[in-house]
Amino acid sequence: MKKFTPQPGFTVLAHKLALDPNATANRHLHSHGGAARAAYNWAVAYITAAWWQRRAEQSYGIPEDQLTQWRSWSLPSLRKAFNEDKRTNPRFAGWWDENSKEAYNTGLANASAAFDNYAKSKSGKRKGRKMGVPRFKSKRKAGLTCRFTTGTIRIEPDGHHVTLPRIGTVRLHEDASRLRALFDAGDMRILSATARLDRGRWFVSFQVEEKHQLVRVARPDVVVGIDLGIKTLAVLADSDGVLGEEPNPRHLDRAQKQLRRASRVVSRRQGPDRRTGQQASKRWEKASQARNKIYHRVANLREDTLHKMTTRLAREYGTIVVEDLNVAGMGRNRRLSRRVADAAFGEIRRQLAYKARRHGTRLVVADRWYPSSKTCSRCGVAKAKLPLSMRVFACENCGLVLDRDANAGHNLVALAARTTGTGVAGDLDPAKAESKPRGADRKTRTTRPRRKAGPGRAGGAIPSPRAGKETGDRQQDTGAQLALW
Repeated sequence: MKKFTPQPGFTVLAHKLALDPNATANRHLHSHGGAARAAYNWAVAYITAAWWQRRAEQSYGIPEDQLTQWRSWSLPSLRKAFNEDKRTNPRFAGWWDENSKEAYNTGLANASAAFDNYAKSKSGKRKGRKMGVPRFKSKRKAGLTCRFTTGTIRIEPDGHHVTLPRIGTVRLHEDASRLRALFDAGDMRILSATARLDRGRWFVSFQVEEKHQLVRVARPDVVVGIDLGIKTLAVLADSDGVLGEEPNPRHLDRAQKQLRRASRVVSRRQGPDRRTGQQASKRWEKASQARNKIYHRVANLREDTLHKMTTRLAREYGTIVVEDLNVAGMGRNRRLSRRVADAAFGEIRRQLAYKARRHGTRLVVADRWYPSSKTCSRCGVAKAKLPLSMRVFACENCGLVLDRDANAGHNLVALAARTTGTGVAGDLDPAKAESKPRGADRKTRTTRPRRKAGPGRAGGAIPSPRAGKETGDRQQDTGAQLALW
């Protein structure tokens, strides 16, 4: 599929708005979210059924050329097969026409992406943790979402209502007059709308093509180094020598007393049990909702804090330097995992990345192995070891005594002057080789090489997902098969 390219002078943005649906709109939204989940489960069953059938046929000794044909999981193939089956399948025949076609397309697109990610993960083409075989989504646990790309999608002239296909006009929880003014002026065009139930409230996210209006930052010539931490959320050191701090509000820690009390109430109720098929009692559901409300409030407070901090930084400084932290590895520390998750280091970097592009701010990401805390910001000599318990940096060479986080911030500011301007981690100008008593630059522990994948489990190797012959499918070489099961 050809990637969308915005017109010159425009950029693709998303605007997330809270909804206040009435009873009718709320019922329609839940119906569309449930339809997307049902279509996703149908696609998973449709694809994996062929896999298990081939495995059974192979166990009977049937030749390869006589086995059941593979089923393509490309979106056009799934859409065609679903449209042929929905009128006769008893699971969909009685109600499929009550929802927009976009609801089923959402589920099929998600299933296609899930199988594609699984195939790329098995073949080593996808970075990150290994992806498993797509599984069915539970009605109790699955999030409700539906993406609309066609039909009537607009913000009403009053700025307090939105219109979605088959759902109708829904009241907004907030004022969207500014977005409506951009639309009327021709500076914004709506590409799609995604309705999602998140933290007990319905939201709609508009993906728009908006005219890019670059706002000059307050201090374009100033560089700021940001050292993230738990005791203090962020220590800011700029090139003017000014030190600043962003305190860590620790929203989750403050809510621990309420969470413990609410969790005790939930544990004393009769909850669901998948082993015996026991259904949750009404009292358990009520207690669980009360506990979830506390979690939702913590998440909202954290989101508000991070957005305010990152927006202020992107609007004030011309260059921002952050570290490439191994957040997943830090989360495996059983003593700090809860506080690391509450600080949301990864979310801070994600927000800085897109807000820096929006404001024309240069973002430099320091290499993960750059010793910002162990290096003296005055003479440049690095320590071989600096335990986390030592909060004050003391240089034996020049006698500098400074808070370790402030020292790391100054080193990050100095790093920005050495970069080539690309903002790529580790993309530095060649430095003079000096003999310094520093620690290892890279991980020195050897790891075991990955074991080769064994033979396929269900029917052997899976061919390319684009092997179908339907119109719109991209043909690929079916000889390069993947051992996916």
